[in-house]
Amino acid sequence: MDVHVTNSDVRGAVRAPPSKSYTHRALLAAGYGEGATVRSPLVSADTKATARAVTAFGGDVERDRDADAFVVDGFDGRPDVPDDVIDCANSGTTTRLVTATAALADGGTVLTGDASLRSRPQGPLLEALSDLGVRAESTRGNGQAPLVVFGPLSGGEVAIPGDVSSQYVTALLMAGAVTETGIDVALTTELKSAPYVDITLELLEAFGIEAMPIHDETADAAHEAAGSDHGAAGATGFSVPGGQTYEPPGGEYEVPGDFSSISYLVAAGAVAAHPDDSVRIRGARPSAQGDSAIVGIAERMGANIEWDREDGVITVGRSSLSGIEVDVGDTPDLLPTIAALGAVAEGDTRIVNCEHVRYKETDRVAAMAEELERLGAETTEEPDVLTIHGSESDLIGATVDGRADHRIVMSLAVAGLVADGTTTIRGGEHVDVSFPDFFATLHDLGARIDREE
Repeated sequence: MDVHVTNSDVRGAVRAPPSKSYTHRALLAAGYGEGATVRSPLVSADTKATARAVTAFGGDVERDRDADAFVVDGFDGRPDVPDDVIDCANSGTTTRLVTATAALADGGTVLTGDASLRSRPQGPLLEALSDLGVRAESTRGNGQAPLVVFGPLSGGEVAIPGDVSSQYVTALLMAGAVTETGIDVALTTELKSAPYVDITLELLEAFGIEAMPIHDETADAAHEAAGSDHGAAGATGFSVPGGQTYEPPGGEYEVPGDFSSISYLVAAGAVAAHPDDSVRIRGARPSAQGDSAIVGIAERMGANIEWDREDGVITVGRSSLSGIEVDVGDTPDLLPTIAALGAVAEGDTRIVNCEHVRYKETDRVAAMAEELERLGAETTEEPDVLTIHGSESDLIGATVDGRADHRIVMSLAVAGLVADGTTTIRGGEHVDVSFPDFFATLHDLGARIDREE
């Protein structure tokens, strides 16, 4: 689907979509237990893939539209061997999380997905499961799907790198809670995207599961001196005892708003809010989401932004932005949004520590550099750094490729709001992965949007 975005002012109030990260984890957590009601979930292509996987393992997931909920009947920690191949579509999160679920089944599971998913790295997770006594292989021997996993997994100790994907840690912790002996995970490299593991720890606690990061003595002393919690950042490993039961209080869990999606609305307000008005984003309550950093990043760039944390409302007005340096080691999903903001800002915006962002649905570093350049931006791409030269950029509407990646599509749409003329984004349908109503939301804010099926 081609989407045409014409230079527009935006204003008004909208509600943030629910968090994709929390919805994935909540659906699987409910599946690991006897079941639960997951309220206010994100219903998207990716989360539907996780729901299908829970069903394939012997659970059941029903959508209650009136209650805005998924009602999950779980498999109580003992997944069945699926009757068929599990198709994870384009969802890397689904693939990684349920690969560990498959390891619990007493038999073989095959997992695959679309062409993009079959190009993403799964090797470290397969190696970890193999070290735990499970047969876990890539059918092509390249560490990529299709994957074959034969269980059952009883638990144990394992070492895994932390700089490829935090989802490997999440997968092992979630499955480890229902093993016989639990799982201890040692990190062989520094953990990237640590806030996503904090999301996992927060959700596990909400479902009654004990899991903890492990820090060395120096880090422990530093945390205590600062009066801060011992979160995932700086952890040398993680531990989850076995024999636990997933059971949220009252049998329910409510999904918070999604800050990855909120980032596009914040950016839209910062670059294109009506001069006499603002964009107001509801449902932005604090949580463990690292991508809430977008508020501080936009503020550092000069955005006129306020966050009422108690009411969960972010208000942002059009602002004169200046380039800054941003480290996305813990917030990889923000790179496309920051790049779009940098194309409008004065001076250089340097996005550093971003090599791991190349291993998402697409190489997002290269994709944003190349597609912003089609719009008239000047960029410099290095292996671990993307620089947007805002002062040398003059955005003019053009045809750009969303690269079959929801975050690339939405970020280019933000740039399209301020580019002269009309920007045509190919592959606009891919917003269904995380923010199905994205273009309708922009339209409700006053953006001139034309969708061509």
